[in-house]
Amino acid sequence: MSGFPGTAPSLADIEGLGRMGFQAIPWELRQHARDVVIRVEDFPDEETEEEMELESPFDLLGLYRGVSMLHKSVADPVPHMDMIFLYRRPILDLWCESGDELLHIVRHVLIHEIGHHFGLSDDDMERLEEEADTAEATAAVADLPRA
Repeated sequence: MSGFPGTAPSLADIEGLGRMGFQAIPWELRQHARDVVIRVEDFPDEETEEEMELESPFDLLGLYRGVSMLHKSVADPVPHMDMIFLYRRPILDLWCESGDELLHIVRHVLIHEIGHHFGLSDDDMERLEEEADTAEATAAVADLPRA
């Protein structure tokens, strides 16, 4: 849990990680999601809690709001604003419980939510996460000092 000694990451910190996480998403997915707005809130609003039938606001890490690519049409009278909500407090809870890197968790949520935008299956999203992990590991090795 490095990177934020003594204080919990703020909404702005999570937003910054969201931008970094978005850049780490495989290009094949990211290139089609450029217009998706990423918004960070502490928790889902009451309407979302009811709609998603949550037992607790901590049960939701992120949410895609918009019309999936499978259902969009050029004949739509008004274009819809596609948004991904990242919920800071549930993400921080998972971070503390799992010990995973916070950026990795945020990227995971983004991939999952962007996957909904494209109507991808869970298997497709898992493959994309593995690709992102591989790219991240390759970049980390490339950054190591040479002997």
